[in-house]
Amino acid sequence: MTYRVTFWGVRGSIPTPGATTARYGGNTPCLAVEEHMDGGGSVLILDAGSGIRPLGNLLQERSGDAIEVDLVLSHTHWDHIQGLPFFAPLFGDNNEVRIWGPQQGNVDLAAILRNQMDPVVFPVPFDGTGARLSVSHLEVGSLQLGGFEMEAVRVRHPGTTLGYRLNPKSGGPSMAYVTDNELGSGGNYEVGPSWRSEFVRFLQGVGVLVHDAMYTPEEIGHFRGWGHSSYGEAVELAVEAGVESLVLFHHRPEHADATMDTLVHAAREMAEAKGQSLEVLAATEGMELTL
Repeated sequence: MTYRVTFWGVRGSIPTPGATTARYGGNTPCLAVEEHMDGGGSVLILDAGSGIRPLGNLLQERSGDAIEVDLVLSHTHWDHIQGLPFFAPLFGDNNEVRIWGPQQGNVDLAAILRNQMDPVVFPVPFDGTGARLSVSHLEVGSLQLGGFEMEAVRVRHPGTTLGYRLNPKSGGPSMAYVTDNELGSGGNYEVGPSWRSEFVRFLQGVGVLVHDAMYTPEEIGHFRGWGHSSYGEAVELAVEAGVESLVLFHHRPEHADATMDTLVHAAREMAEAKGQSLEVLAATEGMELTL
């Protein structure tokens, strides 16, 4: 099976539009995974940061009558759901949007999404948008979504946050999407003592790993416990898991394009020094990968 992955939002924490971030992009996390290279059929979307707005506009333009979407959320921090109220397919009567994601403590995912579209903060309520909506909870384990078997794993980030591996059911390269994950020490997370080794096994054999690389090695010491990683930690993980390609993701708002260029160069040098044939990329808005 051949499929396409398109990056619509790559930044962490808050959108950062402007001249200094134009090349890498300023929208917050959103990826589209499409089984049909001609753009037909249903679409699997990973996270609903501000990048989901231009994605939704494109889907509306090219699909005409009806749009069918599975939207999978890693967690419900603001930068991963803030684009949902501006996702055009929500407002089409013939559209179907199925939303999946982890429950946060005792708070249902549907309640969180409704609250961010409460009339005190948004003019249109979640249940009044027009599309056929469903909201389902995800837990650690596997789920069949379209042409993929999707596996979910708990990662180290405040709140209940999941990382995902997409395995094509008909064969072909797999990909993993792991945003907001602290690989180093720090933080108090609900994972067991063998989490690291289990996580590496979860990633083994992955063709493309999209992973949190928010900080530089010099910065990370100031942000222990915040639930993020440095590019150096991401490279070490990719080498340990034997993945083919690493895509650095969830770029820090303060990292302008010039800083990102330096960061990517350093990450590639680190991978080369480890003697591994690891391809290292940094996610940019509009980047497409064919797997």
